[in-house]
Amino acid sequence: MSKTISVQDLARLVGSGEAIQVVDVRSAGEYAAGHVPQATNIPLEQIEVRLDDLGRAPVAVLCQSGNRAGMACEVLAGHHEDVILVEGGTDAWIAAGLPVVSTTTSKWALERQVRFIAGLLVLAGTVLAVLVAPSWVYLAMFVGAGLTFAGLTNFCGMAFLLARLPWNRPAATSSRHVEAHP
Repeated sequence: MSKTISVQDLARLVGSGEAIQVVDVRSAGEYAAGHVPQATNIPLEQIEVRLDDLGRAPVAVLCQSGNRAGMACEVLAGHHEDVILVEGGTDAWIAAGLPVVSTTTSKWALERQVRFIAGLLVLAGTVLAVLVAPSWVYLAMFVGAGLTFAGLTNFCGMAFLLARLPWNRPAATSSRHVEAHP
């Protein structure tokens, strides 16, 4: 079982210069949208294959809210002596008014944008199929096929296109405060 720490205590540890490694287990897109300064991005699905990226210092693990970080802590507990779960994750960090680093101008992670647009297209396709013409159901089927393809191949055409939009382009790395949104 790993120890837990609040975001305020983590901020004090990082600020004091004490040896601690902060690991953010969210996806690269979520990390780019805003992360704790000095955090290293090791997505949850890569945690077991990137154990060599962890030093000997205590490892503080966080994600968006704490769920994925808890899973990562369970995996790391067998491989690292001092694993610490950051309670509340980056949501709590932002809510506490602590600074975040952002490398994209978008406030939404790319994966969230894909889920939103895919859901919107499926909803539109099914509503239009019921109200306008049954052939609109093919829009929902097309999106479903695209998501299935993305799951099987790890290539998402919608994410590929969305990444090229101006708000998803890399920005100069900046440290800023981000407002917490429900």
